[in-house]
Amino acid sequence: MKNWQRAKSDANFRKQLLVRGQIVNAIRSFFKSEGFLEVETPLLVKHPGTEPYLEVFQTELRVAGQAPQPAFLLTSPELSMKKLLSAGFGSMFQICKSFRNEEGVSSFHNPEFTILEWYRVNADYTDIMDDFEKLMLHILRELGHTGSELTYQSKTYDLNAPWERISIARAFEKYAGVDEETLLSEEKLKSAAVAMGYNVTVDTSWEEVYNQILLNEIEPRLGVDGPTVLYDYPASQAALSRRKTDDSRFAERFEVYLAGLELGNAFTELTDPSEQRQRMENDLAERRQLGKTEYGLDEDFLAALGDMPPTGGIAVGVDRLVMLFADAPTLDETLFFPAKDLFDLSPEEV
Repeated sequence: MKNWQRAKSDANFRKQLLVRGQIVNAIRSFFKSEGFLEVETPLLVKHPGTEPYLEVFQTELRVAGQAPQPAFLLTSPELSMKKLLSAGFGSMFQICKSFRNEEGVSSFHNPEFTILEWYRVNADYTDIMDDFEKLMLHILRELGHTGSELTYQSKTYDLNAPWERISIARAFEKYAGVDEETLLSEEKLKSAAVAMGYNVTVDTSWEEVYNQILLNEIEPRLGVDGPTVLYDYPASQAALSRRKTDDSRFAERFEVYLAGLELGNAFTELTDPSEQRQRMENDLAERRQLGKTEYGLDEDFLAALGDMPPTGGIAVGVDRLVMLFADAPTLDETLFFPAKDLFDLSPEEV
């Protein structure tokens, strides 16, 4: 039975779906109370982000009398929002749809999803950590809870600050027995992975080994008893974040975990156009190597970047927040129209 049909006869399921609206209202009230501007940016763009491992949905823009142009559904509103930051609009947030292809349809993924992005100017990633802690408590109280405890799938988590904060280097040492020197050395990390039983060949890259250990040894131990902030990623994993000024081997990036879910990805934003161009060109080269859809750089974004103020920012999966606060076991149970219903996906494809 499809979700919209089930909601007609299942009162509890209907109530669970309606929690989404309450959470979106709570998000808006939080950021407006903080003085943030709510913005809207395009969902259909000429130049999406360059992340190597994300695949896009491609279409074509047709205008009478002009040659058709490739067009893409965005994977994140980040580039457009940063143009507005460079234009002086100040701290801002947006709740919108984003689209990622080839990620499958599973308990935690839907190709069309709702994303929350916010950017605080004259701030860094530690300010965004603080924002996230306050936002989660605000949502909890807007839903009628008087304390700081969230119960999800029969387990209770205390959302009251301070949350656990652990660096990547410390997490690798604590949970995988990999010290900092080994973590940052391709040869040594490969040897450590072999000792742990991973299949490593001469063609296996440092990044592939790093991701295997992170996925299997680190992430399952994060957010188990309460929210965990995993911060200071190796510089090669910086994406659009700034390198640490006191240790350029690492970048000012963090992710948040709770109850087995990765909830958000945050940066102290890089504002150096030259360094960002080099990173994005490297990303596009890697995309070509991986056989991903090809497109060019957003030159407007790179031109604007030098005028952007010091900023901390984050992207948060709203559907996963709804899972937590609605106590829903899977992401599709938070959606009126999940992809599995719209496209009649069989269990083998889900």
